[in-house]
Amino acid sequence: MPSTGGLSPYPKTPTRRIFSGCNIRSGFAPADTDSRQQGSTTINVSELKERNIWSCMRAEASVAAAGEPVLASYFHNTVLRHKSIDRALAYQLASVLDHTALTATALQEVIAEAMEDDASISRAMQADICAWFDRDPACDQYITPFLYFKGFHALQSHRIAHWLWLKGRHTLALYFQSRVSEQFAVDIHPAAQFGSGIMIDHATGLVVGETCVIEDDVSMLHSVTLGGSGSGGGDRHPKIGRGVMIGAGAKILGPVRIGEGVKVAAGSLVLRDVAAHATVAGVPARTVGSESAAAPAYTMDQTLDSGD
Repeated sequence: MPSTGGLSPYPKTPTRRIFSGCNIRSGFAPADTDSRQQGSTTINVSELKERNIWSCMRAEASVAAAGEPVLASYFHNTVLRHKSIDRALAYQLASVLDHTALTATALQEVIAEAMEDDASISRAMQADICAWFDRDPACDQYITPFLYFKGFHALQSHRIAHWLWLKGRHTLALYFQSRVSEQFAVDIHPAAQFGSGIMIDHATGLVVGETCVIEDDVSMLHSVTLGGSGSGGGDRHPKIGRGVMIGAGAKILGPVRIGEGVKVAAGSLVLRDVAAHATVAGVPARTVGSESAAAPAYTMDQTLDSGD
């Protein structure tokens, strides 16, 4: 079962540096990749406090507003005027999901209610931000996924929809699902369970079914389907273990178990259980090469060691 806000102690392959404070790079220069390769990337509750994500985001927004004055009001409205990251997220999601059927003001109230009721939503959201920062070379600031990445927006919107689903507010949860699908081309059933430290890169075309469970520290790319098999009810969708990486266009169908630390190659079709730390590829997928890294979700290595 995923820890919807409990941050995983699962050991990670070193990928990026951890901020003990907030080291803001001026302008929009590329990330210092070498310096971000140092140390472990384990994300836990104490580290979230050490990273001080909200203070970093505010500092990044201030630098960005000064560097691009035409967007100064945008950075003010989305980040700088808010007292907390939770309030900023409520505003951001409400803005992107705004519709005449349910206005941004009403949406903001629902989102704020969910985050006040369940603190694990905020912890998971911050771990997701760290996942993007630590794993995506194109993400060199904490503010980047928060403002610009639809995979992040879709995932956080789902966390609110899932809270509504668990509260028995299925109609509103399904409304959130519909708006997310319409806005982001991402379709996640509100009952699907996600852990924390999740990265959904690019996200377009992602489908996640009702009884799917995704544990902590998973990375997946666009056009992934975690779908059902058969027309009956009950448990019919995949269970994805910790540290798994699912490549672009991969399809995993039925109530199969994808073990911890598995790498699923792009374009694969998985119809059977996959043992921990295996690498699978093909249609239908088969095990290829040697055992995968401890957690391929962190390295995002798309290559296959075929043993040839």
